[in-house]
Amino acid sequence: LSLIDWKQTSIVVTKPTNQPTNQPTTMSILEYNGAAIIAMAGKDCVGIAADRRLGARLHTVATDFTKVFPLHSKLYVGLGGLASDVQTLHQLLEFRRNLYRLKEEREMSPQVLSHLLSQLLYEKRFGPYFCEPVVAGLDEETGKPFLSSMDLIGAPVHTKDFVVTGTCTGNMYGMCETLYRPDMDPDQLFETLAQALLSSVDRDALSGWGGIVHIITKDAVITRELKGRMD
Repeated sequence: LSLIDWKQTSIVVTKPTNQPTNQPTTMSILEYNGAAIIAMAGKDCVGIAADRRLGARLHTVATDFTKVFPLHSKLYVGLGGLASDVQTLHQLLEFRRNLYRLKEEREMSPQVLSHLLSQLLYEKRFGPYFCEPVVAGLDEETGKPFLSSMDLIGAPVHTKDFVVTGTCTGNMYGMCETLYRPDMDPDQLFETLAQALLSSVDRDALSGWGGIVHIITKDAVITRELKGRMD
């Protein structure tokens, strides 16, 4: 470029001011509706807990939204993210579970569900479901707890203690690392999950409004609802 052309194409940079602007702040679409989900392992039991709030950013739409779904008596999946994709993915999982029952004539194991979810999310990676799932269940053969989590394109994480997803993951990680103990019985696991969930969502504006906890044992599933702050 000539000197004249360079002057014509130059950009004027102004000094920043302290005046407030009207430009909207950006946020992840995963945070639009709000969620808080924790899954934790105990001794021959596993638990999964979630909040009940459905919001549109800071506006509360409903206080009884379901984010944890049973696929059978020893396998639950928690779906945190955009509410429409949560419902769509849940319906797709139920369809694939029914196909599995017809073909295999047995229930789906937690490991199979984790692989299936990862595959479903990865095949939609160019137009993904805005959803980050958590899988919690008991292995049918060994009775040992199984936990896994993944991001919206299906990259899995398998742990032996706890997994979290939602809009207050930092809070939940801190509470779980503080309260978690190995080999907890079902009552201790419920108390730990309840305290971790309620303490975490109390410090997050996008999730909360009570919660629900499912404790899965080899004999039964114990479900309890939690009453939290209603603000």
